[in-house]
Amino acid sequence: QVQLVESGGGLVQPGGSLRLSCVASGFTFGANVMSWHRQVPGKEREWVAIIKTSGVTTNYADSVKGRFTISRDNRKNTLYLQMNSLKPEDTAVYYCQATGLYNYWGQGTQVTVSS
Repeated sequence: QVQLVESGGGLVQPGGSLRLSCVASGFTFGANVMSWHRQVPGKEREWVAIIKTSGVTTNYADSVKGRFTISRDNRKNTLYLQMNSLKPEDTAVYYCQATGLYNYWGQGTQVTVSS
């Protein structure tokens, strides 16, 4: 059974940091491109960051470039998103996605940036 389970979300003040994790099971994690997306109620899901299978190649949306870092540990089947200098506009539900032969999504974790 394929599973992607996100964790690490929560409430943080502006300027703070959070680290999201996404643990994968049921498929070959290391063979999949992984990405993070986010969604605010009433808006379309927005791509945030992507990392290729080896973990060397990454890319970011302009809105998070320089503040967020995507990484992966293929031995632990885990994807990460380190989020620094958080802003209120980063508030959203964050989802991880695996892209390979099939596309898989996690259930999401809520990130709220507010004072």
